[in-house]
Amino acid sequence: MPDLHLVFKDILVEGLDILVVTYLFYKLFMLIQDTRAVQVLKGLIILSLVTMVAQMLQLPVLRWIMGGFWTIGVITAIIVFQPELRNALAQIGANRITNIFLRPEFVTEIGKAVESCSKKKYGLIIALERAIGLRGYVESGVKMNSEVSAELLGTIFTPNSPLHDGAVIIRHDRVAAAACILPLTKNHSLPKSVGTRHRAALGLTEETDAAVIVVSEETGDISLIMDKKILANLTEEELMKEITNLYASTSAANRHFNWRWWPSFSLRDLSSNLNVKIISLLLALILWYYVKYFLRS
Repeated sequence: MPDLHLVFKDILVEGLDILVVTYLFYKLFMLIQDTRAVQVLKGLIILSLVTMVAQMLQLPVLRWIMGGFWTIGVITAIIVFQPELRNALAQIGANRITNIFLRPEFVTEIGKAVESCSKKKYGLIIALERAIGLRGYVESGVKMNSEVSAELLGTIFTPNSPLHDGAVIIRHDRVAAAACILPLTKNHSLPKSVGTRHRAALGLTEETDAAVIVVSEETGDISLIMDKKILANLTEEELMKEITNLYASTSAANRHFNWRWWPSFSLRDLSSNLNVKIISLLLALILWYYVKYFLRS
């Protein structure tokens, strides 16, 4: 008769193993959602299942084909999807609780500049650095390291000024650089009415966690782009409220900087993204079964 203590220990260890792997799968899926890497991951999962079947059924030709794929295919995928992987690793490593606390005058100066440019229909694009650094984009522009003021921002974005054609990047409470080049969005489904500034702002939020303020040169409309979404037609008050909520408190920061290695067990969090969690559990069970009963044999 088996020792019940050992049986219970085995069940506990294997259950913990499955739960941890499930959680890692889930975090991986959530990390690359809305990126090109999602389709690649789906393909890799299918090919992994094919490889497991070939191993379990001892199919020599299929095993040889899949062996060749895993030698070359994974390296190719890493090269092609290097931007997505870099962004994912940056999100993992970044400190998601920001240490930036905006002073009231700092928020006010941004608001004054945005309101002035909106009334005059001066094109404006200001990127606010958050947890993921924007050093690479700062290097593409003219470094300034100046205090933020409505006058300075207004001068930069005055038409025909030397620095108006590009983005201003604000790091902490200082203007880090101006005339910076931002990447255009990879979203080709946007309507043609979406201008270059909005496309550049959206492109930056696809690669980093920055928040970007945009004033349209054609209409003077104010937008805030963050988390790959465009909040359009904002008033100055609405914009300032969004920025204040973005940085002013730890609770607000947690809403936007929500990478956590430890899970939440609230009913709301447990029921969210339920389909992704079920898929993650099934993949973990398949992997556990394969490792325990075939890979070790």
